[in-house]
Amino acid sequence: MAFQFPLATVLRVRGIVEEREERLLQGILFEISQTHESLARTEAEIAGSDALRNENVFKKCAGHNLHSAYGEVKELKQSRQALEEQIGKLVLLRDRQIAVYEGARRNREMLTDIRNNQRSIYESDAARREQKTLDDNYIARRGRF
Repeated sequence: MAFQFPLATVLRVRGIVEEREERLLQGILFEISQTHESLARTEAEIAGSDALRNENVFKKCAGHNLHSAYGEVKELKQSRQALEEQIGKLVLLRDRQIAVYEGARRNREMLTDIRNNQRSIYESDAARREQKTLDDNYIARRGRF
């Protein structure tokens, strides 16, 4: 008779829940990294715009070009601030998701430990029964002679 864990279905469901929570966490982490990359690009654009403006400080230019450049920098700074706020929100979401994932993992690990303990008990009982059968056969053969 093979080992059968009575809570196998529950263990399987908890494993599925853990995997789902892990995928959600990975999605959040990916979104955080994408936002960090966008923030770095925005910072580079701001730095490039500042460098260009400093380089052209004594050159002649039309007022509308200068006004346009300042408008672009203002938009970039607003974009940077929005990205920083988004990163803050994503970090909070990540922290909450980590807590949910760890809870799901603990639930699954608890059942896995129970299954492993029951399996080791089953295997030791099976080994003991097999040894008893071998001993009984040996005694029965020895008694016939």
